[in-house]
Amino acid sequence: MARNFFIGGNFKLNGSKDSIKEIVGRLNDAQLDPNAEVVLCPPAPYLGYTVDLSKKPQVSVGAQNAYVKASGAFTGENSVDQVKDVGGKWVIIGHSERRQYFKEDDQLIAEKTAFAVGQGVGVILCIGETLEEKKAGTTLQVVEKQLEAVLQKVNDWSKVVVAYEPVWAIGTGLAATADDAQNIHHSIREFLAKKLGEKAASEIRILYGGSANGKNASSFKGKADVDGFLVGGASLKPEFVDIINSRL
Repeated sequence: MARNFFIGGNFKLNGSKDSIKEIVGRLNDAQLDPNAEVVLCPPAPYLGYTVDLSKKPQVSVGAQNAYVKASGAFTGENSVDQVKDVGGKWVIIGHSERRQYFKEDDQLIAEKTAFAVGQGVGVILCIGETLEEKKAGTTLQVVEKQLEAVLQKVNDWSKVVVAYEPVWAIGTGLAATADDAQNIHHSIREFLAKKLGEKAASEIRILYGGSANGKNASSFKGKADVDGFLVGGASLKPEFVDIINSRL
């Protein structure tokens, strides 16, 4: 079945009011693929600001992280309810940098995902293997284990987009080939089909999240199980428009 093309822009810990105004302004002024859904994920202080700047109905805003509680004595955490309150519609959960630097494990990521989905927020769920795991040939075992934890907590996957992000390709300039990504995405979808059924798995969008840029994005066109991209550094640059339009 046809799945709507999805592009997430993860600004990470980058940006200012001026730079975000420039980024969103480029999208407002550009002719974007009308069939593309775009989600901008700026740092938390700029969520409401980004919502207010965006004029394209196909562009929405998400947070880069959220906690398992809506409110309370949890200093420094992001609340899904507060993300919604300022107009955000999505949250990235399980990014490799959260796993690596902040020691988030599969169980916590599953709990975060379940809570966000239960609160009506879309989740960009990140999975992926390290270079060591890739060299050991355990890529599928790793991503299946990461997914299994979430499958134990989440029944409704209609609000979940899966982002396969090979950790070895993030910020390194390395990237999987389009064929490699397609093969892994196809295996991920087959695994989800075993767990959720063919219909549910066929509707889940699976993004590639390993150093997609304006030059290589078009090479993924036509790959049946690559439904879009989760973009890091390139989302801050003019080439983000080229990535959004890479299927035209």
